[in-house]
Amino acid sequence: MNNAVKAVSLAVIGVVAIALLLSAYVVQQTQQALVLRFGAINRVVTEPGLKFKMPFIDSVITIDKRVLDLDLPVQEILANDQNRLSVDAFARYRISNALLFFQSVNNINGANAQLNRIVNSTIRNVLAEASYQAIVRTDRARLMNRIQDDVNRQARAFGIEIVDVRLTRVDLPAANSQAVFQRMQTERQREAADLRANGSQTSQEIRARADRDVQVLLGEAGRKSDETRGQGDAERNRIFAAAFNRDPEFFAFYRSMQAYESGLKAGETRMVLSPNSDFFRFFNDPQGRGRTPAPPR
Repeated sequence: MNNAVKAVSLAVIGVVAIALLLSAYVVQQTQQALVLRFGAINRVVTEPGLKFKMPFIDSVITIDKRVLDLDLPVQEILANDQNRLSVDAFARYRISNALLFFQSVNNINGANAQLNRIVNSTIRNVLAEASYQAIVRTDRARLMNRIQDDVNRQARAFGIEIVDVRLTRVDLPAANSQAVFQRMQTERQREAADLRANGSQTSQEIRARADRDVQVLLGEAGRKSDETRGQGDAERNRIFAAAFNRDPEFFAFYRSMQAYESGLKAGETRMVLSPNSDFFRFFNDPQGRGRTPAPPR
């Protein structure tokens, strides 16, 4: 009897232990849980910790509540200036409504498929209204914010909140890139040739102006030098005339001394003149009387 009671007690304890094990579950801090009873949603558990459910009746589905990544495939779009662009992007999202998420997309794979379609379509529609320069350089931040807002508005229907959408790379396709590079190279070469031609023309104009200014300055300087020289000669002649009128004998003596200094220089100076000529009249006599020629025999 005692053995039978012990066996029944152990069996009851075992059943209770199994029932406790089957009814207990743990919700991590990074998770939220859906409790399903006979396949229908019974409740949503968002707080972490040890939780309990009805064994054999309830089942638990855990859903991640961290920020999740969505890598998008590279797609080609056509900007409004008819440039084809290769766009690479990614999105980050979190599950904000676990019940709506489970009812609409069921799991992460279903959510990624829906978001992939929504994000790609939104990127194509938004960037099709912008130019290549705006997408790449001037208006990129505003375009990404607009894409995020549009995607977030559509993703709320799946219980998803979009945290961020980023364009990681926006480039021209390989064939277009080579053509654009060659066109840019040709334009730069043309600009360089124009700059060189303009520089050469400007240098020639500067040289021509400089040569003209030099000729004008030389002509003006020559004219002024001739005027100054003429004024000097006139003043010299005036002084000589005044000196001659004041003392003709001294003036004649002074001019003869200048003639001797100029004509009788050291070296090979030779003169064939008579000693009694007027040129030598002050040479032997400071009074300028010269020598009286002897009477012929």
